[in-house]
Amino acid sequence: MACLTATVSLNPTTTRVLITDPFGDDLLKARLSTEPSHPRALLTLLEGASLWAGTPLCAAICAESSRARSLVGNLFGGEVWPPESALVRFDFVERARRRRRRLRGLGDFRQLYLMDGRRRR
Repeated sequence: MACLTATVSLNPTTTRVLITDPFGDDLLKARLSTEPSHPRALLTLLEGASLWAGTPLCAAICAESSRARSLVGNLFGGEVWPPESALVRFDFVERARRRRRRLRGLGDFRQLYLMDGRRRR
């Protein structure tokens, strides 16, 4: 079964999320604060997208290497790695890919497109 894919980009000022379908078409873009009000907020957002589509979701996390540990810790309530989920699998970004149809709005997401290195399984 093909996965939805999500790229999560962390930097000191924002968390950006891009969710695409198995064909590479954009489904959701979000620009969020770097410190959510609840440590499971991002996981719950991604699980919701997975439930909506009825398919698992593969998420790639990308953070500035010098601050990766603290940025991921802020996102998941001090944990170094996100909690386990039957619906969402997390990886770190490894390679870039081109994307197909893109949604407009919410600013420049070119960096997330370039960092989208998730492996499809």
